[in-house]
Amino acid sequence: MANQRFDRQMQAYGQWKTALLDGIQRYQRWLDSNKMGEAEDELRIYEVLEALRADRLTIAFVAEFARGKTELINAIFFSEYDRRLLPSEAGRTTMCPTELFWDNSVDKAYVRLLPIETRLTDTPIAEYKLEPVNWTHIELDLTSPDNMAEAFQEIVKVKQVPLDEARKLGLYSDADAHMHMKNGKMPDKIDIPMWRHALISFPHPLLKQGLVILDTPGLNALGSEPELTLNMLPNAQAVVFVLAADTGVTKSDLEMWQHNVKPLRSGHKKGLFVVLNKVDTLWDELKTPEHIAKTVADQCQRAAQTLGIEADQIYPASAQKGLLAKIRHDKDLLARSNILALENILAGEVLPYKQSLVREHILTSIGSMVKESHDILATRLASARKQLEELKGLSGKNNEVIELLMKKTRDEQVAYYKNVESFQANKRIIQEQSKKLSDTINLASLDQLVAETRKAMSDSWTTHGLKTGMKTFFDGVNARLSEVSDFADQLNRLVITIYRTFHQEHGIAEIKPALYSLTKYKQEFQQLYQEAEAFRTSPLTTMTEQHYVIKKFFISLVSHARNIFFKAQRDAESWSKAVMSPLVKQIKEHKETMEQRLENLRKINESRDTLQARIEELEKSNASLMKQYAEVRAILNTINQPLEVFEDVEPTAKAS
Repeated sequence: MANQRFDRQMQAYGQWKTALLDGIQRYQRWLDSNKMGEAEDELRIYEVLEALRADRLTIAFVAEFARGKTELINAIFFSEYDRRLLPSEAGRTTMCPTELFWDNSVDKAYVRLLPIETRLTDTPIAEYKLEPVNWTHIELDLTSPDNMAEAFQEIVKVKQVPLDEARKLGLYSDADAHMHMKNGKMPDKIDIPMWRHALISFPHPLLKQGLVILDTPGLNALGSEPELTLNMLPNAQAVVFVLAADTGVTKSDLEMWQHNVKPLRSGHKKGLFVVLNKVDTLWDELKTPEHIAKTVADQCQRAAQTLGIEADQIYPASAQKGLLAKIRHDKDLLARSNILALENILAGEVLPYKQSLVREHILTSIGSMVKESHDILATRLASARKQLEELKGLSGKNNEVIELLMKKTRDEQVAYYKNVESFQANKRIIQEQSKKLSDTINLASLDQLVAETRKAMSDSWTTHGLKTGMKTFFDGVNARLSEVSDFADQLNRLVITIYRTFHQEHGIAEIKPALYSLTKYKQEFQQLYQEAEAFRTSPLTTMTEQHYVIKKFFISLVSHARNIFFKAQRDAESWSKAVMSPLVKQIKEHKETMEQRLENLRKINESRDTLQARIEELEKSNASLMKQYAEVRAILNTINQPLEVFEDVEPTAKAS
């Protein structure tokens, strides 16, 4: 009883990506064969192709401990192994964030574990991932389920350390004391996870198709490992928040929801799912099915009210019964567990949402290039038709008429060259202003602010001083982004004016320039700003040792702010190189058209025998242009193709 709906949708998504890759590569070859590509175009296409090949669909599961989250992952994705693939016993299981995926670069199954002691360094997890030497590596024996199960047990291992060591690692504060008390006394040592992060590369068919599953631990692990809340969870295409029917929404559930989960999808409801797990605890054999259904519905309603969402956004399920039903092939129990309904929701919403994100990126980067080629061909076709009409109209006309047309064309050419000189001057202004834009947003100025903030915080003797330093930093970054945004708006207006002026003066088809926008980066920063405020004002920050607060602030929040700046600067540089390209190409086309027109008239003026030959050449050229135009239209259609087209394609055989 495999996850057929999700599997089929993943295959459809994979086929859509394959078609998209093929369409972009066809466009790449088309540019090359028609000598219409430039170095910047080649680089942009290469980057998009590489990003598309590396693209993955990430679904993150978030919950406090003992909510059945790992069991839910087993039930939805890994039931065909007829056992629990991931450790999922009663009590706390997932002790460190765990990523399940398939590593094409190695082509071997493995578990990699990052020691918990790496929390003492300033290196983020993302950087550790680039250096396998820092990880404990366990190769998975796919022929032995017992050996695999034993390897997976490593993920849940803990060890005892003194309180001071746990405190240095950021895994204990005085506020947590009540959770470690034994017989009313605080022990000398407490349990902490052995590992900071786990990577599992496993050749499951869904993982091979690009699915990544992020399993997160509870007990405030989201707060103690801020890379989860600031990088990994926001980058996931779907977040599944798991509650338990036997506990309802607890205080810790609500805190996790309000501080770590709900803000991830602020502004839209896409990609966020709330599952009320363990509904089998409400199955009372002394009650009727209708009574049980009402009890489940009431529990969903109460949970929804507590979380501040609609009741239909809560999906009741029993992961344990769903997994059992799939292993036993019990259709009635499977239907009652509601696991298939949850799978259908994930398949029906997550993949189309992911596709929309990928398509938006493709349309922004490659779609604009294809549209530009499309518009140039449309201009060439219109010019060829105009020349054909003009040449056919010259039959039987005397030389005076032809000379008059030549004079008129030369006058247009003179006026055109004057405007080109003006355009070149404006182009230089755009280049100078673009450099200023890039300089305004460069990392050097931000790094200076980072250094000043670090010194001020390190020199501070009070919690108030630390918090003031944090606020000063983020206010400074916000001011820089606002300054860049204002400058970009002015530059965009100048670009629009240059484009519009040239089109109006020469009567050529108007094209809209791509404008530089900081909107997505400002939105990302505002989300980060909220996270920073929550961190700054948290009681936990007040109670945590100063050196760890500073380290945590810089590793997570400051590094994220720096990354936002880096992406904004990179985009500004790419934009400045490409912004005038469409107009430059159009000017070149217009120049060549006028020169060709003059050449035609000159030859016809010298010999009337040339007229018919030139008409025939233009007709052949027109036919060739029509063919090229059709090719580009087909590529545009491929880029715009919806996912539904591939859902009816026969799925490929499942990997063993």
